[in-house]
Parts: sequence; C-alpha cells; structure tokens
Amino acid sequence: MEQQNLPLHAPTEPARGPGWLKVLGAMLRPWIRIRREPREPQALIPADGPATVYVVERYGLSDTLILEQACREAALPSPYEAAALLPIRRTRAIIALTPRPGLWRRRNPATRSETLGQLAELVAADPTLDVRLVPVSIFVGRAPDRQSGWFRVLFAENWVVVGRFRRLLAILLNGRDTIVQFSAPVSLRDTLGEPHDVPLERSVRKLARVLRVHFRRVRTTIIGADLSHRRTVVDSVVNAEPVVAAISAVATKENIRLDQAQRRARSYALEIAADYSHTVVRSLSFMLIAFWNKLYGGVVMHHFERLRAVAPGHEVIYVPCHRSHIDYLLLSYQLYQNGLVPPHIAAGVNLNLPVIGPILRRGGAFFLRRSFKSNALYSAVFTEYVSQLFVRGVALEYFIEGGRSRTGRLLQPKAGMLAMTLRSFLRESRRPVIFQPVYIGYEKLMEGKSYIGELSGKAKEKESLLGLLRSVKVLRQRYGRVTINFGEPIELAALLDANVPDWRAATATPDERPDWLNAAVDALAERIQVNVNRAADVNPINLVALALLAMPKHAMAEADLVAQIDLCKDLLVALPYGERVTVTAMSAGEVVAYAEGMQWIRRVKHPLGDVLMAEGDNAVLLSYFRNNVQHLFVAPAWIACCFLNNRRMARTSILRLGRLIYPFIQAEWFLPWDEAGFTQRLEATLDVLVARGLLEADADGRVIERAPGQSDSAFRLRAISHSLLQAVERYYITIALLVSNGRGSLSAGELENLCFLTAQRLSLLHELNAPEFFDRSLFRGFIQKLRERRVVWPDESNKLDFDAGLEELVKEAKVILSRDIRHGILKLTAENRAATATPSSESEAA
Repeated sequence: MEQQNLPLHAPTEPARGPGWLKVLGAMLRPWIRIRREPREPQALIPADGPATVYVVERYGLSDTLILEQACREAALPSPYEAAALLPIRRTRAIIALTPRPGLWRRRNPATRSETLGQLAELVAADPTLDVRLVPVSIFVGRAPDRQSGWFRVLFAENWVVVGRFRRLLAILLNGRDTIVQFSAPVSLRDTLGEPHDVPLERSVRKLARVLRVHFRRVRTTIIGADLSHRRTVVDSVVNAEPVVAAISAVATKENIRLDQAQRRARSYALEIAADYSHTVVRSLSFMLIAFWNKLYGGVVMHHFERLRAVAPGHEVIYVPCHRSHIDYLLLSYQLYQNGLVPPHIAAGVNLNLPVIGPILRRGGAFFLRRSFKSNALYSAVFTEYVSQLFVRGVALEYFIEGGRSRTGRLLQPKAGMLAMTLRSFLRESRRPVIFQPVYIGYEKLMEGKSYIGELSGKAKEKESLLGLLRSVKVLRQRYGRVTINFGEPIELAALLDANVPDWRAATATPDERPDWLNAAVDALAERIQVNVNRAADVNPINLVALALLAMPKHAMAEADLVAQIDLCKDLLVALPYGERVTVTAMSAGEVVAYAEGMQWIRRVKHPLGDVLMAEGDNAVLLSYFRNNVQHLFVAPAWIACCFLNNRRMARTSILRLGRLIYPFIQAEWFLPWDEAGFTQRLEATLDVLVARGLLEADADGRVIERAPGQSDSAFRLRAISHSLLQAVERYYITIALLVSNGRGSLSAGELENLCFLTAQRLSLLHELNAPEFFDRSLFRGFIQKLRERRVVWPDESNKLDFDAGLEELVKEAKVILSRDIRHGILKLTAENRAATATPSSESEAA
C-alpha cells in the first residue's frame, strides 16, 4: 500500500491566521531582520513531501511571528498554510517542546506536546499517513553589527528562559540580528517504528527527548555551553576524585592540614578557570569591529561552511597555528560573527594582566602556567578542569606549538594539552570529538620587530600592563589582510582506530594511563600540523618574499620579479599541495604593486628597468612570510638544489638523494607524504619543470639537464632552490661538526650549541640576514631526527656515537653545496673544534 504524502502547496485560500496576528506581524516586521541557516532551506523541505509541522524549542508568540516571516522570505509554507494540510484541526502547524507558561503557576517543562501525541496516534493508526517534523531554532540578538548599541548587549540570546517583557525588549533592541536555523526534517512514521514495537506513549516521550537534545546541541553550537555559574565548575573540579586524592597526598607530604591543601586547590582552580559571559563576548564583538577595520584591510575565511556542517553534535577542538597574540581574538571573533560559539581558549598565565586578564577570562580564556610538572596538585586541578569543560560540551582552542612562532614556520608540538584531551575523551566520551586545524595567514605582524630581536639573542620581553600601553603606537599602522583557512578536521575516534585498534578497552579504566597514549598523542600532533600546512594561504607578501629573498642583495629587476612570481603561482596550480590551499587571485604585477603599497619593498628607478628591493629590517621580516609557505615548494626546491652545481643529473640520482634527505625535511616542515609519496611528487615535479622549459630530458627521460648558468631558466631554478638551500646547509653544519669532533665527543646539547654558534658566525661572515638560519630549535629537531633514525645514538656516557655512514653523508653534500660553502663550513667547524679543545689542554698543562 502506498504511503500518503499530503501535498505541501498552499491551498486555494491560504490560511493567514487571525486578523490580530496579522496586525502584530506587521508591527513586528520592521524590527526583525532574519539570517537563515541554511540560506536556502527549500532543499531540506521539498514541496512534494508529506505534511509538515515546525518544531520549536520554546513557546512564544514572537517565535511564531518570526518563523512565519522566515518561511515567507524563504518561499516555504508558513505555519498557518501548513496547518491546513494536517490530518487534525490546528490554527498553526507548530509544536513547542516547552509548553505555554501558566498564568498562575509554572507548568512541567517535560510535559509532552498534545499536538505531537495526537499526530503520533493518527500516524500509528493509518499506515498510509506520515508527517514530517522540521526542527527550527530561533536566536534573537546573536550576531551584533555596526548599529548595535551597548544597551542591546544586556538582552542578547542566552540559556535563560526569559519572560514576555524581556523578550519584547530583546526583539526591539536586537531583532535585526536574528538567526533562524532550519534542521533536516524527521519522519514521524520512521521515528515511531513498526506498530506494537514499543508503547506509543513511550515512543512519543523518546521523540520529545531526542528533539530536546537536538535543540540543546544547536544552542550549544550557536551560543555556547551553559556555564553561567563559574563557581559550580570550580566546585566540581575541587570535589573530583583525582583532585581529592591529590589534595590528600599534598597534605600528607607537606604535613599541612587538609583544609589548607583544599584552599590551595581552590585557589589554583580560580586562577585557571574562565568566567565566560555571553554579555562580555557580545560586547567584545561589538568593540572589535572598529578594531579590525582600523588595523586590517579585511579578514577572509575559507572552508568555513565545511566546519559549520560538522560542528553540531561534535566536541570541536580548534588547533590553530600560532603567529601573533591577535590569534586569540581573531578566530573567536570570526566564529562568533559567523554563527558559532567562541571556544574556551588555553592562554598562558603571562596574559593574565590587570584589567586585560579579567576581560579575557570573561571572553572564554582559561589560564595555564608554562610548566607545572613539579606541582602535582596544580597538574591535577588543571587536568580536571579541562575534563569538566570536556564533559560540558564546551568548544576548546589551544595552540599545540606552545608559543608564537618567531620564524614563520610551524614549531614542534607540545604534547601536554593533547594528552589531557585524549584522557578526558577516554574518561567521558559522550560525543564524538574532532580536532579542527586552522591556518592563520598575515601580511604584516604587530610583533615583527620583537621577533627579530628575540631570534638575534635578545631576551623575550615579559608581558606587562605598562608594555601593553607602550605598544599602543602599533595601532597607528595598517597590517593588510588576514586569511583564516580551516583545514581538514581530524576525527579522534577514527585516528585511534587506525593507530590503536583496541583503544576502547582503556575506557574501562580511565584513570590509568595506557601504554599507547604517548604514541597516539604524537600521531595526533603530527596529523594536526600536517593538516594546518595543507590549508596554507599564499598571499602577495609570501610570493614577494619567496622571490626577493632568493637574491644575495634582496633585489630584483621588476621584470624578473614578475616572472618569478608567475612561476611560483604556476607551480602551485600545476602541482597542488592540498585541496584547501588558497592562492591570491592577484596577477604578478598586482602582487608587486600591492607589496610596494604595503611598504615592504622599495622601487629604484633606472633607465634600463626599475629595480625592486627589500632593505634592512624589512628583508629580515620578509623571511617570516617566506617561511609560512616554504613547505609548498619543497619538491621543486629540492630538484633545483640538485642543479646548483651540476649541469646534468640522472633522474635516479635526484630521486635517491631526495629519499635520503626527505625524513629530515619532512620532520622540519610537517610534509604530508611518506617516502614513496615524496618520490612520486618528485617525479611529477620533474615532468612539470621539463614541460615549462626549466629543465630538459633526454629521449628516454633518464638524464635531466639544465640550461647554462646565464640563462633565464637557470636563474629561475636558482631562485627556487634558495628556500631549501639553508636547510641543507644547516644539516651539513651538524653532520660536519659531528664528524670533525669524532665519535663519543659531543652530547646532543653540546652539538646543538656548537651548531648554533657556527651558523651564527657563518651568517655574520656571509651576510645571511635571516635569524632563523641559526635557530636553536631547528638544530635540535634535526639532531632528534638523527637519533630517531639511528644515524647517531648516545653511548654509555651520553655522548653521540655514529658509524662510517655519516661520513658518506658529508661526501654526498658536494652534489648540492658549492665548494666555497662547504669549505667555509668545514673551516668554521675546525676552528670550533680547536676552541673547545683549548680549555682542556690548558687545564692539563696546569
């Protein structure tokens, strides 16, 4: 028997509701401006489906009028038109899960809707009948605009069920910032199941519960979890079993009273905990509109709709790269303005400044100390606080790099917050968890000059209120455009399935730390960084930096600069790095003009053609923006390096050397391929370079050749190679120092320090004006990778040992590095060896 789908088209004389409702609707209309989610809800509710009933979270006449207006604007049947097609007599096709408030007493909010019950009875009795339920969420005053006033903030949407008068004020003040979200319809027949499976009354109650959970999830996604009482969260933390055990342990160890240890734990919790306020968040959003307009020429987001699609029903943890203090505000502001709740953000306690700290705390920041391994009680309190946020379904944000990148490249991740999140998931895995990598790209940084000083050895300036006041002058500048790209999300359960198939067994004993946790955290951290890099944005300043900094004096003829930028853009199109990478739409000429207008480069007029150059601090700062996107050009840069000192090379040699170096550049730049994948990438890149005329291949493609050194193609290749050449030089410094000092002579720390000093001196001698060339963390990461691959290993005295294979690597370097560079590095390593040997010789003579 066919199921009866009643048509949704309006009847000949459409029902419009009582006359007084028409008057109220007309009076309300000028005060309401609706933003629909999705923009075209007709796709969710096709006209040829069964009869429709709209389900709202709470009863309210204003919500009915708003829904009617939203349906009319979206060309959907209004609640009054839909009511005419129902199998029961109703004025409007609306079900409110929270019933109409009683005049003298409050009604039980759990009471099921009478309309829902009657419809369920009819559908159960007639197998040809069906009704579809369309959940609709309505939020008044969710996203402020330029016209918003301070008083309106007090009446923003929140979790409190307000009275009629307050709702009226909210509409009058904030009605022009209304969101109406239509969700996918639910078939009442499919929900009830087969007759006699379960009692009808129970099925209806279950359906009402499911709808309430749905509305709560949507509300949590849009305005955030209900954290209106900070003290209750703190109490939950202090009274949690792990914290109680830590309190007892501290009291015993330090021989203090239990209440003293409890007060200390509470003080820790209050120091950490956010004090989230919807009112403050809305106020900050209002203030930041003018702030962004003053500082930036625009903020652009890509791939946000994909995030919006997966966010409801998931615990979302945002893991952006960390470039600037602005990151904290920027991402939260953009999420809020686009209809998602700002996350709670893990911020360093150094930002808990007078005045600023309380504001950040009410905006969702919670504070952590830089290190608390030696403080077991603080560690227990902080871990439990993160777990409490997790249990409450609060969106989180933290920077796994641990601090802002001073070089523009991603830093090696810190595992602490990720490990806490995984343990919270094992303990309370109520909702699926996704990690959302975020790439943030700038065209100019507020902290640029301080980064140069820190990389050059200057101590990091401690944050203070006075320092903040001094930095107000940076607000007088313009900082170009900012891009936020949302990378491919990582489903935690799927990642654990792939790496630890039996991980669910650990949920039975959540307080025990599983043996596989560290490996799983490392895999998750690497995946996050890889996905951040796969969502990079290539802006005009990145392209100019890539081209100009490849030149010894950071200067290029305008025609050469335009051609090099065109080549970079061409390579990005021909060899796509990832589907979420975005590239500026500007032409090469427009890119040059834009960088000139941003005062990054200076034009020198000349009769034979203008020259464009980056000078002084600008040249150093441009290295930051080059490093943002270096990873996108690793394959062509490696091939170009192979032809710096060679006219021709066998294809197999290029691929063999590429496989040799790949593990180290993969670790440094978080590249997405395995060894076989990188080999395929090199093969494809060789084909593209040959097709573009930058290289030539013999008849069978086995031998690759470049043009003579004075040719344009050789010039382009040299410019491309520069982005990888410094990394190769750093690797050579490290290996040369190890070999020259001999086996068992240097510890990892001593080698790192010698590498830093050698690179720093080489930079001074050869005018390598790029502080990241002697960045300690890069040498530390390379040494660690050598140890992981058993190229070197610590002996019984913790000195580094190696075999003859390392000396072969030194010999291989002559393929890439010129004789002058190799001899210069070897000379400095010999001088370092002599300098380190002198003190011991003098002590022996004494």
